[in-house]
Formats: sequence, structure tokens, C-alpha cells
Amino acid sequence: MTEKATFGAGCFWGVEAAFRQLPGVTATRVGYVGGHTDNPTYEDVCSDTTGHAEAVEVTYDPAQISYDQLLDVFWAKHDPTQLNRQGWDVGTQYRSAIFTHGPEQEETAARSKAEQQTRHAGRVVTEIVPAGAFHEAEDYHQRYLEKQGRSSCHAGLRAASVR
Repeated sequence: MTEKATFGAGCFWGVEAAFRQLPGVTATRVGYVGGHTDNPTYEDVCSDTTGHAEAVEVTYDPAQISYDQLLDVFWAKHDPTQLNRQGWDVGTQYRSAIFTHGPEQEETAARSKAEQQTRHAGRVVTEIVPAGAFHEAEDYHQRYLEKQGRSSCHAGLRAASVR
């Protein structure tokens, strides 16, 4: 049996690449979630008018990897104290967000966020909201870094690991 987890942590290319390499992750796809427009395009989302975030939907086997372990990777792959941006990428589509699939994920995410707050001097701005509709991004965005022969889109990101 598999479950889904959805995360917004800035540009979805590097975040997807990090999750794809984890044992127990059976699939990933990048797309747009958290907005008010049906079937938005990348250009729509970048216009900052749809309310969507770039996100990665992770399908995983909870017998092999836990939701807590996925959260560890999520926190490691971005700066959760940056509001509506990650590095040079600026806009609400780059916000830090955990899109939950049910009350158990919501509780786990809230606990994890509170723990993260103790590790940062600045306020952790990560939003925790129900997942809602996921709109798959255009094909050229799927496994983008893999297609480019790269493993990361930001030199400053540290490698994510599962404890």
C-alpha cells in the first residue's frame, strides 16, 4: 500500500530530485497546488495570480520510509524562514508549504514545524494546509534535473539524507 505526501519548498526541480533518490519513494511528480485556478500552466503560476505553489507530490511506501523521514528531507532542502521565496526565486509560488493528506499528516507536520522552529533564529513561515487539487506540471518539468544530467539546481543546498 502506498501513500501520498505533497511539499512546496521553492523550485520544484531540486526538491523532486531529492525525494526521487529515497528508498521507499515509489513515484514523484511536480505540479501546482494550493491555488484557485483549474489546470494552471507554468506561465499562469509564475504570474503570481493563481495562488498556486510549485510542489512535489511524493508517492511512498510507509513500510519502507515514514512521513517523518520525508519531512526531514523537506526541511533539509530549503530555508523555511524565507517568506515567498527561496534564494533568488521570489514569488508566492516558491513558498514553503506542507500540503497534508489527512489529519494524521497534519498533526505530524505541525509537530515537525514546531521542532524546526527551535532550530531557527527566524520565524518558520511554512504553511500547513490540506492538499486540495494537484495539477501536474508540464512534461518538461518532470524529472527536469535528471533530464539535464544534474542533481541540484542550487549550489547552496545540502544533500538530504534519511535518518
